[in-house]
Amino acid sequence: MVKRRTSISEKPQPTMHDVARVAGVSQMTVSRVMRGKGYISKDVRNQVIGAAREIGYVHNRLAGGNATYDNPIVGVVVPTMQNRVFTEVLSGINATLDESGLRPVFGVSEYAPEVEEDLVFDLLSWRPRGLILPGLEHTEALRKIVAQTGVRVAEIMDTDGDPISACFGFSHVKAGEDMAKHLIERGYRTFAYVGSQGGLDLRATKRFEAFAGIVREAGAQIVACETFEGASSMDVGRRATHQLLQQDSPAQAIYFANDDLAAGGLMHCLAEGLSTPGDVALAGFNGLSFLSALPRLITTTVTPRFDIGQAAAQWLLQSADNNAAANKVELPAELRVGQTS
Repeated sequence: MVKRRTSISEKPQPTMHDVARVAGVSQMTVSRVMRGKGYISKDVRNQVIGAAREIGYVHNRLAGGNATYDNPIVGVVVPTMQNRVFTEVLSGINATLDESGLRPVFGVSEYAPEVEEDLVFDLLSWRPRGLILPGLEHTEALRKIVAQTGVRVAEIMDTDGDPISACFGFSHVKAGEDMAKHLIERGYRTFAYVGSQGGLDLRATKRFEAFAGIVREAGAQIVACETFEGASSMDVGRRATHQLLQQDSPAQAIYFANDDLAAGGLMHCLAEGLSTPGDVALAGFNGLSFLSALPRLITTTVTPRFDIGQAAAQWLLQSADNNAAANKVELPAELRVGQTS
């Protein structure tokens, strides 16, 4: 049984009065904005919200007025629910929290930093036991409110950077480098890259930049780079592969930001009678389970998604009792060579 701490921060917390003073409005106006009651103009609302974030004020939604972050919920932000990656992370989180009677409450940012910031402010208004956030890059306002409240934060899916307090994941830089080295060792000299989310997925960007760095060091070339708006999908991967292979000098190997895209690339090759890796090599990322059902096993990087969610949740439970120290917890990703490279 995990013991509850009475408080996680000894810092004095800003009040509605402080927000009103900074925003230059009445305390009643601040209250109406925070409760979402009554008409408030957009300009005044933005003025109040901006003041609240400037001083680190978080509205308390709990009827009892409990000021401590010690409720039986954990706030979780994920960047997307449009593929299996983060559903598996959530499964690891939920399985671990359930054993201690805690419940995850989550929101989806769609890789937008400002949406993540809004979600964190809203989640904190429920005084959660802790937060689980994706990646290591966040807005300054988010970092400020975390520091102000003292809420425990576990960051997941990345270790390439400095965590707020603890992170659980793997190195995207190493994953990109390892894939580049594998493909270069196989003799490929020209490469293309396919991404999605309009470049907002910063972890995918880290992988590609590391991949491209190794390619350049080897004297090879990145001859094309396609990054599409919106979520990744097999359809996007198929269309991207078609476009790339229509070029006058198509790449010998295509590196996809994830397995959904890579599977679409394979579907295009099969439909067109192209050999993989004879005509073009394909490589993905994540090691999603559906790959085993495809006609050819795609070369990919297998990531420990369930284990990452589990480890982050376990740390939050432990730190709730004894303020367990953790900085970077590495759960390594593994290169899996398939039949497409």
